[in-house]
Amino acid sequence: MPPPRGALPVIFADDHILVLDKPSGLLTVPGNRPDRADCLEARARRDSPTARIVHRLDMATSGVIVLGLTAKAHANLGRQFEMRQTSKLYVAKVWGEMTEMAGRVDQPIMTDWPNRPKQMIDHERGRSAITDWRVLKVEGGNTRVELTPLTGRSHQLRVHMRFLDHPILGDNFYAHPEALAASDRLCLHAHRLGFNHPVSDEVMCFESVVPF
Repeated sequence: MPPPRGALPVIFADDHILVLDKPSGLLTVPGNRPDRADCLEARARRDSPTARIVHRLDMATSGVIVLGLTAKAHANLGRQFEMRQTSKLYVAKVWGEMTEMAGRVDQPIMTDWPNRPKQMIDHERGRSAITDWRVLKVEGGNTRVELTPLTGRSHQLRVHMRFLDHPILGDNFYAHPEALAASDRLCLHAHRLGFNHPVSDEVMCFESVVPF
């Protein structure tokens, strides 16, 4: 179910950009059915009519997201994401106790077409996908980790954690039944986002408190 209707938490706003704290359960952009019109972009435009999405977070993922308020800002931010000039840090809770403290997953990803929107690892047709991970804490038999995506593939973090046999808790696409039942939401949060301001070029970094 989507979060209650209403204004979204604003982390930062000026004449050029709007940084929001996206709740879990809210689409970033409208879905392909009338009952999926409610989304972050539509809610943002109620107060900021020129707001445009630059990047996306999965519906079940929460955390920091930036929108452009002018055509110039939108284009500049889009180039930063395309050229991988932004910095992203996620926090997740995953199934089981990880035995190593850090590592990298380098596994190519492509769409699992018969099961869209699910993605899968495919070494012949997949696009490069790289995720660095670091253990923060082992708690209750599961593990809290920092995840740094070095590429931006759809469902990348979710697929890569499943590849390690440590699916993200509450993941309705990739978790086994026990990991799915371990949380009533996907335990994946966009904790930190960094980029250059599209007009001043100032280095900016925004954080959102992890809600799980």
